[in-house]
Amino acid sequence: MIELKNLSKSYYTDVLETVALNDISLKIGKGEFVSIMGPSGCGKSTLLNMIGLLDSPTRGHVSIKGVNLENQKENDLAKFRNENLGFIFQSFHLISDLSVIDNVELPLLYRGESAKERKRLSEEALEKVGLLNRKNHYPNQLSGGQRQRVAIARAIVGKPAVVMADEPTGNLDSVLGNEVMQLLLDLNEQEKVTVVMVTHDESMARKTHRVIRLYDGSLVN
Repeated sequence: MIELKNLSKSYYTDVLETVALNDISLKIGKGEFVSIMGPSGCGKSTLLNMIGLLDSPTRGHVSIKGVNLENQKENDLAKFRNENLGFIFQSFHLISDLSVIDNVELPLLYRGESAKERKRLSEEALEKVGLLNRKNHYPNQLSGGQRQRVAIARAIVGKPAVVMADEPTGNLDSVLGNEVMQLLLDLNEQEKVTVVMVTHDESMARKTHRVIRLYDGSLVN
């Protein structure tokens, strides 16, 4: 499903090279739920951004579903992301002046889906996360856990092959965090969606199929 070959990422200033990722080779299988762990600044979010095609590697290759992606044009990458990847962020990234259902519909707008189909798919996604009855509310009318569930609905509304989750429980207390984690586990188990999750929480990581550990931009065993 996902394959990284000799992936490296460096950031440059006039006098300094900062290595964020160093020669990462990694395979993630279809339907696998993996967590990425490591100390702050070790490259976890950079790695997630590489897999999610939000940033380009300095060296190396990224392929998803057998498609090599590192040299694609930005428009082609955006289309591929929209059709195959869903994203969940620690701080939700909901648009405050849009209703819940309008937030969930956003990825479908870029696909040119009809209003009827957008509504159907968005209501289906909200039903899965238990928030269909809040579809006309606004983000500031929801709890943190509810907002993260809306973010999950938005991530899955387009039926992606891969969901990328960056600290999805990081801003939540343990009860709400476990609820959100269970939604991700159910999505993975019931719909066979591949999930790649960055987390600092060992208890959450232990619930996934495999833990990928980074230190100073390199994989560690």
